Amino acid sequence: MKIVSRYVLQQHAIPFVFALSATTGIMLLNQIAKRFGDLVGKGLPWSVIVEVFALSVPFIVAMTLPMAVLVAVLYAFTRLSTDNELTALKANGVSLAQLLQPLLVASAGVAVVSFLFSDHVLPRSNHRLRSLLQDIARKKPTFALKEQVVNEVQRSRFFLRAGRIDQATFGLRDVTIYDMSDQEHGRIVYADSGLMAVSPNQQDLNLTLFDGVMHEFNRYDPKTFQQMHFRRDLIRVVGVTNALDRSETDTFKGDREMSVCEMDTVITAAHRDRIQSDRRAAALQTSDLRALVGLGPVVADTALPESRPPLYCRWLGRFGGFLVPADLNAQQGGRRDSTPEIIQHFNQPAKQVFVTGTMPAPRWGEVQGLRMRAGGAKVREANYLVESYKKQAIAAACIVFVLIGVPAALRFPRGGVGLVVGLSMVVFTIYYMGLIAGEALGNRSIIPPFWAMWGPDIVFSLVGLGWLWQIRQQGTRRA
Repeated sequence: MKIVSRYVLQQHAIPFVFALSATTGIMLLNQIAKRFGDLVGKGLPWSVIVEVFALSVPFIVAMTLPMAVLVAVLYAFTRLSTDNELTALKANGVSLAQLLQPLLVASAGVAVVSFLFSDHVLPRSNHRLRSLLQDIARKKPTFALKEQVVNEVQRSRFFLRAGRIDQATFGLRDVTIYDMSDQEHGRIVYADSGLMAVSPNQQDLNLTLFDGVMHEFNRYDPKTFQQMHFRRDLIRVVGVTNALDRSETDTFKGDREMSVCEMDTVITAAHRDRIQSDRRAAALQTSDLRALVGLGPVVADTALPESRPPLYCRWLGRFGGFLVPADLNAQQGGRRDSTPEIIQHFNQPAKQVFVTGTMPAPRWGEVQGLRMRAGGAKVREANYLVESYKKQAIAAACIVFVLIGVPAALRFPRGGVGLVVGLSMVVFTIYYMGLIAGEALGNRSIIPPFWAMWGPDIVFSLVGLGWLWQIRQQGTRRA
């Protein structure tokens, strides 16, 4: 069996390397085709352009590793069936389960490598790529604005539309600004008129707006909205320059720029914030109702049980201690959040009833604010849970595609290369459409994040196992 296992794995090695190289190259060419024109138009040096595409490779590899596993399995088992090698192995007493054992072990190893790659290499490359693209977006001067058009002043961050533009005085009329630079809040500014000027350092753009209104909203909580009127407002757009200024202090990280352990810290904090906000809101509401009948207030239970990082993060912390000095010993534990100011605030309704004899006004605004805060924390927790489970699910797809690829190749042994390419495309499309749909539903808390991301893996695994059982039963009947 050792010889057979080694032979079966050898038949998969070359197709796996070829499929990984081909799919990665095709997707990289797609990225180059989409971005090359914009990057060249910025007047960037070739080293920067190459760096942009090099930093795009880790994201592509994380997606193509499971693809390469499926292509290799389909190709190898199709060829083994066509050459009647599987028939010879079966005649010598080698069962399908024995052939699957080395493949499952190898695919599990690929899955571990894929997960570690997406957890440690991919977040760092995503962070550097986002920071570099933001630096590039600030390079090109954006003073050649067009009327009646939404002009992109900063890439994906700041947009400006003006009904009329005086190119001589840089005067603006009927101005609309879309400011998306904040990761949590967005702003839309409407102004009757304005002036545009360059700051003395020749790097910033100053917009002076007159007679307008500013709308600010929370991206995670659509119920939060603020409106402010102004007679005169100054907006500074930082970093509008024709020189590439590489930022070195970009510490902000999105969910795709964090490892699983970093996201676990955010998830734990969001979970605690949601529970505490819900408890405080309930205590406030109950205290108001009790105060109306002359009863004392209730105290919100804000103490939370001790929380520990996942086993993987604890193991990683111990292993990392041998490589990096442990300069940060304070770990997130069972912190107790006692809020005496809130508790004292609970006592005010009862004090007003017993001392003045008047009924207090219900604090529905505060209750509603706490409820909205809890809702925002719930959305934030779901978003990071979805991203964490997605890393695990995509890595596990390496094993899932073995379970679905082997019976597919045995079911259509004469399919050849056409079957490999066609069936691979069908499986990839269905699987990744399931991931995209699950991510959207999980981010909105419509379905639990775990099922949102692991759903496609579970469905494909059940289909593959059922298919394998059916093929085994057919072989038993024939025998």
